[in-house]
Amino acid sequence: MSDRTAAVTRETAETDIEVTLAVDGDGESTVDTGIGFFDHVLGSFAKHGLFDLTVRCDGDLEIDDHHTVEDVAIVLGEAFDEALGDRARIERFADRRVPLDEAVAGVVVDVSGRPVFRFDGEFSQASVGGMTSHMAKHFLRSLAVNAGLTLHAEVTGENAHHEIEALFKSTARALDDATRVDERRSGVASTKGDL
Repeated sequence: MSDRTAAVTRETAETDIEVTLAVDGDGESTVDTGIGFFDHVLGSFAKHGLFDLTVRCDGDLEIDDHHTVEDVAIVLGEAFDEALGDRARIERFADRRVPLDEAVAGVVVDVSGRPVFRFDGEFSQASVGGMTSHMAKHFLRSLAVNAGLTLHAEVTGENAHHEIEALFKSTARALDDATRVDERRSGVASTKGDL
């Protein structure tokens, strides 16, 4: 198995971001986005996906959280795309449901190279710890588009903290499963021979 790592940067008038990713990691993370709850769920994403992840973002939080959350998702998606390369020998598909107290989130993913995103659910509160709740959905959409994922997500619950964290955990678990290398496979999991 090749070294599935990536380092991606992005600098705009709105954000300055550095991300490093090791797909085959130990779940270690260092995250600093300026949004406490976002840092928390990104750390949870790394821990539950067993991804080694560093994220540093200096964003225009004096405006709101939108550009920071969106641009981190863009860069993280690009890092996954780069680290996975031609996606040869990976499992490709995965389906994970994760509960967090009263909340349950489910994610089905196809690491196909074809970005599609669907979401079903609502968030019980408008924001959590400096992060607007609907930005969790936008994060997943931006991640899917930039990583080349077909990603279907759903969530139910009564507490937005639990709902969002369960979404990040289920996405991480699904990505961990889908990006695992199957030693029996010689190429990509597609009858076309390419993704």
